[in-house]
Parts: sequence; structure tokens; C-alpha cells
Amino acid sequence: MSKARIISLLNQKGGVGKTTTTVNLAAGFAAAGNKVLVIDLDPQTHLGLHFGIDETAASVYDLLMDEAITVTDALVNARENIDLVTSEVDLAAAESELASKIDRHDLLSKKIIPILDDYDFILIDCPPSLGLLTINALVASKELIVPMQTHFLALQGVSRLFETVQMLVGGLNPGLEVTGIVLCMHEKNTKLAREVVDDLQQFFDSSRESNVPWSNCVIFDPPIRRNVKLAEAPSFGQTIFDYEPNCAGAKDYAKLAESVMAMTREVTIETIKTIEVVSSTKAVPTEVENDST
Repeated sequence: MSKARIISLLNQKGGVGKTTTTVNLAAGFAAAGNKVLVIDLDPQTHLGLHFGIDETAASVYDLLMDEAITVTDALVNARENIDLVTSEVDLAAAESELASKIDRHDLLSKKIIPILDDYDFILIDCPPSLGLLTINALVASKELIVPMQTHFLALQGVSRLFETVQMLVGGLNPGLEVTGIVLCMHEKNTKLAREVVDDLQQFFDSSRESNVPWSNCVIFDPPIRRNVKLAEAPSFGQTIFDYEPNCAGAKDYAKLAESVMAMTREVTIETIKTIEVVSSTKAVPTEVENDST
């Protein structure tokens, strides 16, 4: 059994703290002694910039497009205990370029099989869409974490996102679970925030006995408070722990990493191989258009 926990971070709405959460969770895991791989599937390439890494010899685009490129070829060391597979703007064209491939939905899962035993956590930063790149991430993953803000429209989007994820991966990755919600840029003292959190909790409580991927989903504690240092850190190519380790954002992400680590999930290589067989024999739903409003 592989020790790696493979987690996609996804929200089809942009600007909610998804990449910030991916970077700082990775840093929190690494600080606890875990070996972490971070894969950037977002053509905006913000993940590499957040780590202070611009260009590498091979990117995730090369990994998906070139059968000869292995994941090892694309690895770059970002920090102690953190390896990174960077993105590039050309990745935006991958959706159409890969459309004719029979195995287009499980390219990433096949590529990472050889290194599953090398890492404790593999985090995949998804684009803000539910297209082919995101499907590759979800097929490769065992878990899904959704960063979101406590806004009314964000709340409305969560249930639709979950239902869409269930539709997209129902025949591709039956074992995928929605692990939790990360509340980003949170202002707990506002009435709106409290109402959104209450509505979310009621939604999850009503799903506990249902056969849905989010039946065990939690709202992670702590929420990530609104903190200007979190917004400043990427411009210096630093995690929040590099930039301002004593600020509220660093304290929140350190505790969040502890909360995620406390949840034990494992994935076997046999499971991924089974997913590949299922995805090659079952009908695949059409990719859903991006909701970036």
C-alpha cells in the first residue's frame, strides 16, 4: 500500500485562495517532516511563482503531452521536503490537443504511479474549471479539498460543484472523496460568514447517510483569516512561513495542515490501476464549462 495521500484542490470560481492554500498546506506538511509533491495544473502558473520558481526543463504540459517524459524529468526541488511540477501558459491548449486521445482522462494518474511511494502527500492545484485538466487531477486523486470564501454565491456554487464532480468522476474514480472545505479570507464576526458556515454545516449533516462523495466532508478548523501578509507573500516567491512566520496567516495554515494530517487516507497502486481500467471502458461525461464569474 502506498503511503501517498493524493489531494486535488479545486474551486471552479477563481480568486478564492486555492493556490495560496495549496502552497501553504504543502509547506505545513513539509515542516512536519513529510515529503510533498505539488503539481500545478493551472495554466496561470501561479504555483511556481509562489514558490519563486519560474521555468524548468519540463513542465506538466510536457508530462501530459509527451509519452517519453516521466514525472521524474519534470521534478524540481522547491523547498526542503517539497518537489514541484510546474505549469506553463501552453497548458491552456492541452484541452483541445488531448481531446482525441483515448486515455486523455487518466494521463496524470499513469504518470505518477512510479513515484507514489516517494511521497507522503501529492497536492494537485487545479485550474478554476471542470475541464479535461481537472478531470485528470480528480481521476488521479483520492481526496478533494475545496477552498472557498464565505459568500452567498460561493455557497450556492459548492453544492453544484459537488454534484458536477460526482457526475464527472462517477464512472472514472468511484473512490474519490470530498475531504473538506477550507474557509479562506474569513471574517468570522460578520453575520454573512456565520450564516454561510451554518448553511454549509447543515448541508453536510444532511448528507451523512447518503452515498455521495461528500458524505464525510468537514469544514476544516481553523478557517484562514483575512491577512494581508498572505497576499504579499507570492510577490516575493515565498510561502507564508518563509515570509512572515508569526503572522495570523501562518498560524492558521500551520493549524490547518495539522487538521488535514490528522485525517488518515491511503491509496493503493492497485486502486489507480483499477481506475484506469474503469475509465477506459465506461462512457465519459462531457467536460463542464468554466464558471469564472
